[in-house]
Amino acid sequence: MKRLHRPAVAAALAGAAGCMAVGVSAQTLLTPGYRVTIEPRCPEGEVACTEVGYHGVSRRSGLGITLDGRALHTRCADGVTPCRFIGWEFRNGDTVYRVSESGELLVTRGERVLVHQRGRWQP
Repeated sequence: MKRLHRPAVAAALAGAAGCMAVGVSAQTLLTPGYRVTIEPRCPEGEVACTEVGYHGVSRRSGLGITLDGRALHTRCADGVTPCRFIGWEFRNGDTVYRVSESGELLVTRGERVLVHQRGRWQP
């Protein structure tokens, strides 16, 4: 689900969403152009969390987007079991937002790269 909003509304939504998190706190990635907050909404220790929130705000315009997504993992040798965690994926129609554990934000539409920025996770 996509929601676009201004920072004041974003703060209110982020506060409300924080009440839904179970056992795992939100993480914020700061890139040159965006502030992205990832919020797992699964119990701590759940390996393949399918309920993750994304809230991205443009540092230039102040506009934000909120999406729902899932955690991404490599697969173990059996081809089924999730192994190593690699990041998160969020979809808005044909636009895919990926945030890696290493701090990379990649937004694509089909084969076209819309955003590719490296950032730092904030303490």
